[in-house]
This record gives sequence, structure tokens and C-alpha cells, in this order.
Amino acid sequence: MSSVAEAVNEGTLPGRVWFYSNYNCNLACNYCLTESAPRVARRELGTQRMVEMAHEAKELGFTGLGVTGGEPFLRLDLPELLAELASILPVVVLTNATLFTPIKLERLSPLAGAPVQLQISLDRPDPIVNDEMRGPGNFAKVVEAIPRLIDRGITVRIATTVEDISDEDLSRLCALHRDLGVSDDDHIMRPVVRRGRAIEYGMGVDVGAPDLPAELTITADGAFWTPFGPTVRAGLLDTDLLITRTTSPLRTPAAALLRLVEGRPPGDDTQLNIR
Repeated sequence: MSSVAEAVNEGTLPGRVWFYSNYNCNLACNYCLTESAPRVARRELGTQRMVEMAHEAKELGFTGLGVTGGEPFLRLDLPELLAELASILPVVVLTNATLFTPIKLERLSPLAGAPVQLQISLDRPDPIVNDEMRGPGNFAKVVEAIPRLIDRGITVRIATTVEDISDEDLSRLCALHRDLGVSDDDHIMRPVVRRGRAIEYGMGVDVGAPDLPAELTITADGAFWTPFGPTVRAGLLDTDLLITRTTSPLRTPAAALLRLVEGRPPGDDTQLNIR
């Protein structure tokens, strides 16, 4: 079996390791993979453990980190944690961008110019339609937060998650993100996946491991095939994409994932083009 570094260099294994920093959220989006909501158990990864895993990931040959949730910025230590993680490997963090009060924006100053990207969810160009999926007031908070983040020297990406979108709405959405200061290269589109709360709402496409990127994903419950893997339905964790309950040392789940992906075609494209 080749090493992780060789597999990443060859394109057999994606270079990013994902951390589910927590599961609680201030929103309860219709298509949420993890059924996250304000009163959901936090199930946090420890701060020191995340730092240790970042160092382990770099030593193994991984080239980047991802931080997701829940809403990661519900963690009070997140700005400092992201700065420390970014000193080890480049980081992308997924956020709904609704918690950035002036005080919290000020605390993000250590991220200015750092290799940290904030990937912010924005699904439609209209407040009413967007907020039907994500919650009241979401649109207004997002479009207010994005330019303030950019003005502070923080890199922003926009992620649009939809079942379908008309050409006209997509054109208007792209015009909006450009006006906010986010380029086309930093706008990603992805489908709703029929896992988690999306099942309750009858939304999304059915997926399996061949459709999803094999990105090592670490949670408080174990290591998974993909960040789309550790989903929750009716309060119960899905384990169909669980690799191993063991996450320490990181080389153990990394080796398990590598065994699963060896023999697949090189590259990180998947059937559904999910990123």
C-alpha cells in the first residue's frame, strides 16, 4: 500500500482532512445533513485534539484542513483555533455567517491574510426564497457579513446548495456575489443530498460512497468516508459511511481510508461533482 503522501500526490486520495468541530447550530436548515439546531448536543472535538490532528495530517502528507459543523462559530475559541490550524495547513471553514456581530468580527482579525477561507452558504438571490430553506433573516445577515469580512482581509467563498435553480436565478445570484466581492472562482454549486433532515422534507439525490469524495472526516464519533457521511436521521447517527471508530492516531483512519480508495480512478471528481 502506498503512503498517504503518495496517494495525495497521485490524486488517489484528496488532500483535505475534515473536522466536525461541533454539531449544534443557531439555524435548522431544511436540508441539513446532521439535523443540527439550537438545542442539538454539541458533540465537540476538543481544541487540543484538533491541533494535534492537524500536525498529524501534515506529517502524513495531507495538504489542507476543513472545519464544519453544526455552526463552527458557536465555539467561542474558534477564531484562535482557526489561526493556529492555519499555521499548520491551509483551512476552509463552513459557516452560515449569521453570528458576525461587530465584536465577533473584531475577533477575526488574526485571520486577515492567513490561509483561511470562510465558505458561506447563500442559496438564492431573493431573501424570501433563501430564508424558506435556511431561516428568517438569514439572507440579510449573509449579504451584510460578506463585504465586512472581505474588507478585513478575510477570504470568502460562497456555497450554493439547491435541488434546482433557473438560469435567471443563477445569473442573478452570480451577479449578487460579484457585487459582494466574491469572484466566480470562489462560488461553488452543489446538490442537496438526501441524508439527514433532507429525508424528512423529501429533498435531494440519493448517494453512496462512489458518488462522494473520499475526504477523511473526523468527528467525536469516529472517522468517516466523507464530510457528507456522519449524517443524522431522527436523532441517530448514520454509520453506513463510517470507516473506523478509532481516530487517534490519525494514521489509523487514514490508512483505513487509503485501503478503501486504492484501485479507484485517479482524481477527485465524483459522479455528482460534489465539492
